[in-house]
Amino acid sequence: MAIPFFKEIRIGGYLMKQKLLGRKRYPLVLMLEPLFRCNLACVGCGKIDYPDAILNRRMTAQECWDAADECGAPMVAIPGGEPLIHKEIGEIVRGLVARKKFVSLCTNALLLEKKLDLFEPSPYLFFSVHLDGLKDHHDKAVSQKGVFDRAVSAIKAAKARGFTVNVNATIFDGHPAEEIAKFLDFTTELGVGVSMSPGYAYERAPDQEHFLNRTKTKKLFRDVFALGKGKKWNFMHSGLFLDFLAGNQSYECTPWGMPARNIFGWQKPCYLLGEGYAKTFKELMETTDWDSYGTGKYEKCANCMAHCGYEPTAATAALSNPLKAMWVALRGIKTTGPMAPEIDLSKQRPAQYIFSEQVQKKLSEIRRDEALAAQQKAAAAAQKASTAA
Repeated sequence: MAIPFFKEIRIGGYLMKQKLLGRKRYPLVLMLEPLFRCNLACVGCGKIDYPDAILNRRMTAQECWDAADECGAPMVAIPGGEPLIHKEIGEIVRGLVARKKFVSLCTNALLLEKKLDLFEPSPYLFFSVHLDGLKDHHDKAVSQKGVFDRAVSAIKAAKARGFTVNVNATIFDGHPAEEIAKFLDFTTELGVGVSMSPGYAYERAPDQEHFLNRTKTKKLFRDVFALGKGKKWNFMHSGLFLDFLAGNQSYECTPWGMPARNIFGWQKPCYLLGEGYAKTFKELMETTDWDSYGTGKYEKCANCMAHCGYEPTAATAALSNPLKAMWVALRGIKTTGPMAPEIDLSKQRPAQYIFSEQVQKKLSEIRRDEALAAQQKAAAAAQKASTAA
């Protein structure tokens, strides 16, 4: 896997700098969503359930660059929606790479082969292709046959053009460990790295029956890692995060580690959970009640073990205890024996549901902006007619 060494050095240096400066909260990866529109409708997705007026909105290239500058994180992940639908995606990525940001462009790859010419290979650019498993499993997860074959074809085409490609897999209940292990064998043969995360239980996802709880997640990943003993699967995660998935670490999430910016603004508190928006990154960091979120604190966080909340925690833990991180790296992930204590859920606050309120507020803003634009256009036309007369 062609991960440039200087990437690890730069990110490690960034983390060390935050520690030396005594910063308690800081971003590691900006989750940049320039649009919500997608060309798939996966049953486990909670990101595309918006009215067309919102799905048709786009962040401009300048807004994307401003967000990266404002946040300051060394990495920018561009999920969506499907970012390759965005007409300015090539320009957006070029601007981020010019800022020396490590860019992970997350895509279902349906448009990747067609749009490869928009990009140039760079140690700062990675394509992260969505694959939830082998052919039958993936096509079922994305509710469309043939997607797996097109994605694999696009991966091979991108690699042949000199691009670095990873795959990202969301794991749901009912996916047998043996099949996941075969999928990981396949990615090794394909020559790509893998990031895996249990699916977050989006309240708006069409399928609410197949999200893993924490107990099932730990058991499943232990079984998968046990099947991987002696194999050289190329995970794009820290050893401590994988150890956490296997139930060997008891972590609290770091929601500010991967802040999300989309057409609504800066999403509170994290990429997965929309509990309101801030106009600026500074406002997000200073006005979010961080202590009210996380497993054991908030009902919506009860079963979350997703990478976006816990990989930053693992990174901080590795920085604070490098010998522990080294020990896990040397001995591998423990797949037997007692697990770390689970977080008590008895005092978590109940869930609040504000999705509709946020949507209505955004629709009102869109209608106001459209009315203003129409007035300005009419005034300009009237002025032009008056001048001509």
